[in-house]
Amino acid sequence: MHRFANPTRFMRISAVLLPWCAIAAAVFVAIGLYGALFVAPPDYQQGEAVKIMYVHVPSAWLASLVYAVVALASAVALIWRHPLAHIAAESAAPVGAGFTFVCLVSGSLWGEPMWGTWWVWDARLTSVLVLFFLYLGFIALANAFDDRTRGSRAAAILAIVGVINLPIIKFSVDWWNTLHQKSSVFRMGGPTIATSMLWPLLVMATGFLFFFATLLMLRMRAALLRAKVRALRFGM
Repeated sequence: MHRFANPTRFMRISAVLLPWCAIAAAVFVAIGLYGALFVAPPDYQQGEAVKIMYVHVPSAWLASLVYAVVALASAVALIWRHPLAHIAAESAAPVGAGFTFVCLVSGSLWGEPMWGTWWVWDARLTSVLVLFFLYLGFIALANAFDDRTRGSRAAAILAIVGVINLPIIKFSVDWWNTLHQKSSVFRMGGPTIATSMLWPLLVMATGFLFFFATLLMLRMRAALLRAKVRALRFGM
């Protein structure tokens, strides 16, 4: 892993991968949107409002996945002190916060016609809101100290502790009575959602995943270039 933690090697590899990830993100999202809007049928209960699912659900998946990436990178940075680990965590966090915000907003838009309200203190909704605050706390801590090393360490500890929220998000609909529906894709016994609705959802999620990879590489490359500029200034 130390081979890939070399900033110079990362810049070289990411320069090759970046355009392909961006193209893949655009293609998968375009196909997913076409399938969601023109192929997938309206739900027999929710009608056309179910189409919000194709943005809401991938955003929710990516919100949790990106936080896991932030926590893993933070653990690697604290334990093995990989030079890119802190940069990866701090680059991923704002992207994850963005996915979480989209998840919360789209969930509210979906919930209003279904539940008759924009927000309820439901276990799933509340735990996702906590996830959003964890992202904001991580970002704030990373930038709260004049000594960047201290800020990065404090943020990394918060990220690792906050992992406890991920299983709560996942299993909240099973552990408590909630308005939020139970999982219909990743469940024992297989998906319960119709194939005509499932494939656009999975394609959109793949597009969101490539979009995250694209943004992560862009932000990491920008952070490395800023560090290089600072080093040149102090070296002059």
